[in-house]
Amino acid sequence: MVWHWDLHKRKRTGGKKRPWRKKRKYEAGSYPTETRLGEEEEIVPERRRGGNIKVRVKVAKYANVSDPKTGVTKKVKILKVEKNPSNVDYNRRGVITKGAVIRTELGLAVVTSRPGQNGVVNATLLEERR
Repeated sequence: MVWHWDLHKRKRTGGKKRPWRKKRKYEAGSYPTETRLGEEEEIVPERRRGGNIKVRVKVAKYANVSDPKTGVTKKVKILKVEKNPSNVDYNRRGVITKGAVIRTELGLAVVTSRPGQNGVVNATLLEERR
């Protein structure tokens, strides 16, 4: 997908601007990676501008959950996406983004990383309110 944002706009006079060149590779973007929960992890590396590699998690199974009280981090299985306050549609579909609340083997945790950008799901444990 190429963002070709300026070549089709209008001039100050109201006349149409005609595209004066083709689309360039550096204008390329991509759709957002909507990380979901699954049985088999799917991590995809992508080449980005400048030859950099962006790692995206398409399907997640595990999360690195850290306990703020003890400071211990463990790799545990994600059982369910409880809620996602960033988007109502993501909440309904169970998409994992930063700020999503997930249920793990250790309990409820809040995702602190950006799985579609970082290539890993990091989370911190929530204190259970009783």
